[in-house]
Amino acid sequence: MNNPIDNRLGMFNSKRVEILQTVKSRLLSQYIREGLVAEVLQEAVFYEFKRLSNGPDKARGHWRTIARRLSSAGESERVQILQELLSYFCDDIVGNFDGRVYWFAQGVLPPAMSFMLSPVRSVKMGVKAFSKLSGRVVVDGAVDEVKHHFRNSTVIVAPTHTSNLDSVVLGLALEKEGLPPVTYGAGKNLFTNPFLSFFMRNLGAYRVDRRLRFRLYKDVLKTYSSVLIEFGFHSLFFPGGTRCRSNVVESSLKLGLLGTAVSAYRQTLMGGDKRPVVIVPATINYRLVLEAESLIEDHLSADGKERYMVSDDEFSRVGRVVDFARKMVAMDAPMVLRLGRPLNVLGGEWDGRELADYFVGPDESITTDSEREKEYTRRVGDNLIRAFQKDTVLHDTNVVCRVMFEQACRVWGTSDIYQLMRFSPEDVSLPIAALNSKVAVFCENHKSNVFVRGREPSRFAQDGLKALQTYHQRDVIEVVGSRVVLKDWKLLYYYYNRTRGFEVLDEP
Repeated sequence: MNNPIDNRLGMFNSKRVEILQTVKSRLLSQYIREGLVAEVLQEAVFYEFKRLSNGPDKARGHWRTIARRLSSAGESERVQILQELLSYFCDDIVGNFDGRVYWFAQGVLPPAMSFMLSPVRSVKMGVKAFSKLSGRVVVDGAVDEVKHHFRNSTVIVAPTHTSNLDSVVLGLALEKEGLPPVTYGAGKNLFTNPFLSFFMRNLGAYRVDRRLRFRLYKDVLKTYSSVLIEFGFHSLFFPGGTRCRSNVVESSLKLGLLGTAVSAYRQTLMGGDKRPVVIVPATINYRLVLEAESLIEDHLSADGKERYMVSDDEFSRVGRVVDFARKMVAMDAPMVLRLGRPLNVLGGEWDGRELADYFVGPDESITTDSEREKEYTRRVGDNLIRAFQKDTVLHDTNVVCRVMFEQACRVWGTSDIYQLMRFSPEDVSLPIAALNSKVAVFCENHKSNVFVRGREPSRFAQDGLKALQTYHQRDVIEVVGSRVVLKDWKLLYYYYNRTRGFEVLDEP
């Protein structure tokens, strides 16, 4: 299809060399000006030696060579090494955009994928099945406002992060609304699949290696993000960083990349460009989550407190992804993207005001003030957290698990999941009629957040019960006669967690 809104990302390749040169020259000048060349190099060598202590000899050898060069290097040699590393990390991070791949992905790939994921016997049926699959993505909220800003501003979409499918769902949602693709950072572990890697690398994704925690790498990543915004490319940030293991609506954000929205806007003002930069809060809401079993296991385990990246979950198993897609189609399971009211780079709701005066220094010119920009970024983060809670969409699975978790708390006199897991889940049950009644009360209390779609409370509850017995390897609950019986503590807790912060004022 032809997007009614210009696809700026289509110009990326013509700007690629200029973007990378801007990143490298800006950081090189900064490190030299601040006298940090030796410090950032030594830190990078230290952390890479530590990370690769049990890694391949070739990788260790590369950093051993750099260490030897640094040990006897003068200032000019250190600057040369810094330039080499800046080029290396820029080339490792940078994305690409190929219009041919984009149109192939939009026009040919979806029916082909539908054909593979659906139990059909012809291409015609495959196309029809994809139409049904794309219909599972529901977009609501401030859609018209967001479309306006995609035409007239540089947009940063900042969604919640639940699943590795989030960027796929967001891409489908943008395409469905006639909006252009965005550039985004994706964990390097997602590029290990050659098929997915080909499309991600050619559709605007850039690689983020979360194992690298030294300043040089983080500065390259943040500066690259900032320069993309300065060049007018719409972007996607997951401000929570990695996927939320517990499924609680995010209340703690990583503000590093988010801060590049503020610095990029200041840089454009310095260049005489007053084009607005806006941040669009968004929530991605699933009835069922592909990786729920692995994520909640990781969250609850002691090891989970130390692990930053799960690389061996359901997303890495092709069969589970296929099974998930087929069951989502069969269940008519919606994936809801709710777009919040756009925010300006000061953190307030967008109201059309020019913001240049908020970046002016004592000499009446646009100035760099890191403390001021940290405060603006903090405000953006605070208002994103409020928007995430306000715009969360709760599915029937979440509400049913909320009711059953509260029943478990009543039975055992505690809400501590670690204590609850000492007991048999099957000792917790509730009459279906009581479940329906409690579900109805919750839905009435939170009409704007519960995805009811015209269903009566009893039907809403029954749909949730069915879904919780359909996809996961372990059923969450089981219907036995006229009662609902709990079967799995961890998955119950995972889906219940999405409802935390939503109080019930009129409990029967």
